[in-house]
Amino acid sequence: SIMAARRTVMLLVVVVLSLTGLAHCFQPLFSVDGTSITHRDITRRAVLRKTAEVCRDIAASEGRDFSLKIDDNLSVSKVQMACSSTPTSTDMFQTAINDIYYSNEKVDFTLALKVEYHFDNEAFQEGRNIITAGVSSVKANVKLENFVAGRQTLGLVCHTLQDFYSHSNWVELKKTTPYSTLIRPDQPLENLAGPDTPTCRSCTGKICADNILPEVLQQGLLTSGYFNIFSSAKPAGKCSHGGSSDKSSQKDPVGGINKDAVESSHGSLHNKAANLAVDATMELLEDIRGAVGDKNFLRLMGLSQSSVLCFVIDTTGSMSDDIAEVRRVSFDIIDRKNGTPQEPSAYILVPFNDPDFGPVIRTTDADTFKTSINRLTASGGGDIPEMCLSGLRLALTSAPPSSEIFVFTDAAAKDFYLKSTVTALIESTKSKVTFMLTDVFSRRRRRSDQQGFSSRALSQSDAQLYRDLAQASGGQAIEVTKSDLSLATTVIEDSSASAVVTVFQAVMNPGRPDNFTFIVDASVSNMKIYITGVSSLTFSLTSSTGVSQSSSQPSGPLASFTTVGNLRRLSLNIGNQTGSWEISVNSNNPYSVKVTGQSSVNFVYNLVEAHEGAHAGFSLKNGRPTTGSNVTLLVTVTGSDTVTLTEVTLFDGSGPREINGSLQSLGSGNFLATFSGVPAGEFVVHLRGEDSSSTSRSTPSSFQRQASTQIKTSSIVVTAQANNINIEPGSTVSVPFTVSSDATGTFTVQVNNDRSFSSTSPSTVNIAAGSGGKANGTVTLTAPASTASGTDVTLTIEAQNAGATDINYAVLRFSVAARV
Repeated sequence: SIMAARRTVMLLVVVVLSLTGLAHCFQPLFSVDGTSITHRDITRRAVLRKTAEVCRDIAASEGRDFSLKIDDNLSVSKVQMACSSTPTSTDMFQTAINDIYYSNEKVDFTLALKVEYHFDNEAFQEGRNIITAGVSSVKANVKLENFVAGRQTLGLVCHTLQDFYSHSNWVELKKTTPYSTLIRPDQPLENLAGPDTPTCRSCTGKICADNILPEVLQQGLLTSGYFNIFSSAKPAGKCSHGGSSDKSSQKDPVGGINKDAVESSHGSLHNKAANLAVDATMELLEDIRGAVGDKNFLRLMGLSQSSVLCFVIDTTGSMSDDIAEVRRVSFDIIDRKNGTPQEPSAYILVPFNDPDFGPVIRTTDADTFKTSINRLTASGGGDIPEMCLSGLRLALTSAPPSSEIFVFTDAAAKDFYLKSTVTALIESTKSKVTFMLTDVFSRRRRRSDQQGFSSRALSQSDAQLYRDLAQASGGQAIEVTKSDLSLATTVIEDSSASAVVTVFQAVMNPGRPDNFTFIVDASVSNMKIYITGVSSLTFSLTSSTGVSQSSSQPSGPLASFTTVGNLRRLSLNIGNQTGSWEISVNSNNPYSVKVTGQSSVNFVYNLVEAHEGAHAGFSLKNGRPTTGSNVTLLVTVTGSDTVTLTEVTLFDGSGPREINGSLQSLGSGNFLATFSGVPAGEFVVHLRGEDSSSTSRSTPSSFQRQASTQIKTSSIVVTAQANNINIEPGSTVSVPFTVSSDATGTFTVQVNNDRSFSSTSPSTVNIAAGSGGKANGTVTLTAPASTASGTDVTLTIEAQNAGATDINYAVLRFSVAARV
């Protein structure tokens, strides 16, 4: 495909393979030959140009200047800066574009041989159906604010649309504008070559410039190449795709017509095909924009100046004080930020008790959110444990990736069995979860009826579940009395600031005295330090200039700090914070340290896996990496076009141990980090580098950042792939899955979804000796007939070993879409 390697054996970026004599050497994401244009390049150009156009039009309608030149040299940071009235983070924008990239390239790995997804074999009607149904689904997703599902379908549709210009003879027909009929289901496809119409003659030698029959071009007939990796069979006289893996191109008429790369069969037309694919992608994006409006289009692209405000709240009888505090802090944030660039991009509220949880209340209107908060009442409670994790699961699948979610409860989780599911969603969405746990260990009084009370303390083990989830996500478990809750919710106001980054974070469990150093660069401001632990914990902080302050000084030369419950919050009060700092913590009990600040410079990353052979390249890794194997991260620096990475490491604080990755720059702020033989453990990504921008000092400024989400390894692999990411209302989708492991025996399977759709699955699978270390199963998922088009549903498939010591998962997201 344009920009895809599904047709030919390729060179890998991470490991350069010496494969001589192969002409087609590029990938869906990155070009190896340095000259060919990839699916990623095409999508990036189109998304950035169209987003910039929308921002330009909005600025014109509001009478504001817009000075950005819109061309193919745009970057994410340039577009974000031009679209935003104040400096802000580009993380959400970059993450959204990455989501579209990965969905686009996934077509070449999971649907490589389905001709309709690539306009092979003259499958024009079928390919157009994929595009128009997909566009309809994207529009329905956006109207229900299900943007992640919308991006997934958009990436797939873009791939198929872009392939048309490489695999058909549209360019050879001298066409200079996109074939708009492909995105318009009401217009007929015309002048298609008939099934018995010869379209090609054999190439002469290695040159395939003129193998399309002159009469086909003269009559303006539309054709595309046939492709087959198993057989040379094809209809008589038809063109082939071409390339070493296409056996049909070895049968008369030999040769091909694809324009996938500069050295493809019709490689001289590669750039024209790619440029037309950019224009066609922009036309498709404009069609979506027209249907959903400018504001929602920008949200689909992830272009937002601020994060969401997301609460998951226990509404049982003893929570009235907590609900009142949620009301106070949320209203304060809304009132201070309403109408400013820092106003939350959306408001999400998920109530829970027992046996109910939800529904999700999601709105961009502050007054609507206030009304929803005001309607919350604390009542009932029954047998104390509540459906906390069910509510949190809904929040994780409803909020944008990398959101921060705040959970308020004073009860144990009745649905504790969802811990692994929630952990899987935390790892896949990279969202942070912070728990506000009130009156841990106190006698809990809550009205079970008008006459009597039931009571129980939130035990250590109950609270540990929440601590584990907070640790997995990079959030915090804050334990306070109800009377002190208002002092702890300052962390919510801290997180609602724009462009908050994590400079350093460590969790010590078991605890031990330790020293932690971190580097603060010139772009970081408003630094905050959070330390959680028992009351006997002491610490000292030393600045880059050698000034120290101890925990016995609530207001010292470096920071002012408050202690509430198990939380110490330090707010730095010195102007110049750059350089190397140190925190020394003295405690033998578990504790955590987190350093944050505001900065436009950050990074996003994804676990990827390399593919060799005919479909070489990188695809998104679903689930946890394999223990003892190589781990590859694709890292993108955000907010700066002048940053160079010098080090990416996997850090395990429990050891402590740090694994260094080998780094390769791929250009445009993208880096591949490869780690060899990663052992069992729980790791976070540490990143260090230098920023040579003129705004920093004359010498490059060192910086460091850390990802919040833990990366855990597993000796189990779960793979799952559905044939379609869209489900019609009232229909059932089958999802085959495979559990792989070096160990034989029975593995427990747990399957669930966030919409409570009807589903079937095996409760166990068995890996027998001689099975190649694999066992297969099938999950079915049925969307009720009443489901609104545009609804998304997240399916989680988990497999656990017999000793319950190891678990892995696959997370799939589907869109419910009515037939067009």
